[in-house]
Amino acid sequence: MSDITVIGSNMIDLMTYLDRMPVEGETVSAPEFEMGFGGKGANQAVAASRLGSDVSFISMVGHDNFGKEQLDNFKKSGIDMTGIGVGDCNSGVAPIFVDPSSDNRIIVIKGANNELTPEVLDEYEDKIKNSKLVVLQQEIPLETNYHAIDLAVKNNVPVLLNPAPANKDLNMEYVSKVEFFSPNETELATLTGLPTNNLDEIKVAANALIEKGVGNVIVTIGSKGVLWVNKEHSEIVPGKKVAAVDTTGAGDSFIGSFAHYFTEGESVPEALRDANQYAAVTVTRKGTQKSYPTKAELDEILKIKA
Repeated sequence: MSDITVIGSNMIDLMTYLDRMPVEGETVSAPEFEMGFGGKGANQAVAASRLGSDVSFISMVGHDNFGKEQLDNFKKSGIDMTGIGVGDCNSGVAPIFVDPSSDNRIIVIKGANNELTPEVLDEYEDKIKNSKLVVLQQEIPLETNYHAIDLAVKNNVPVLLNPAPANKDLNMEYVSKVEFFSPNETELATLTGLPTNNLDEIKVAANALIEKGVGNVIVTIGSKGVLWVNKEHSEIVPGKKVAAVDTTGAGDSFIGSFAHYFTEGESVPEALRDANQYAAVTVTRKGTQKSYPTKAELDEILKIKA
């Protein structure tokens, strides 16, 4: 039995650090380039695993060298790889551009991630059935997520859906079945058609989802923290203020760490508080997965700060 089954994407991040973003038609020189492991699904799985959760990952890597490197990375990260297949396409890649203020621009080429079909999930229903939580994102086909939700609901396993990147075609009938729905404020606006320019508007949009049947809406609002809303409760869990170096993958570190803390038995507000702390640490480091500390590293960082 795994604590968490993550169903989703993996990517190779191609990260360029810029002095400034180019304007249209302009070529600029960049002082630094790095490659790393990414993809929203993989990021969330790695974050949870590094904190000590038993994590199964259902995904598709490419048949190229990037795919082999991904498999090596999952093995080193202690993730159950028996749900990972090798597709016919090349691996997914994500060119990422980061400016000095730590803001980023990301392009995603899904590659083999598009081969993670609903039929693939049928082979791994036992993994879903024997999990405490299923975690989903939106860098794989929507139909695969819908099938994952159906399988989880059938087996009485709660689902956390992180609707990133936002897709206005997302079927709200399936959203209403999940236990946790965690967009950022931009994704929330796209999915509800409501404005999210301030906290009051964000609360209205979040409550619109609660009225559709979602158990808990968790809206990430950057350094301000997160808004947690359900039928009985509404609460802001403050973020941790840090000097950000690179925000790439911060949302995924939040989702993965929240999944870890929640399945470890923490209450929702406790898990949100600790996930905020974990994500805050990751933005003080460059890169995506390589910025995610293990539990031992996190304990040492927090001890030093204390």
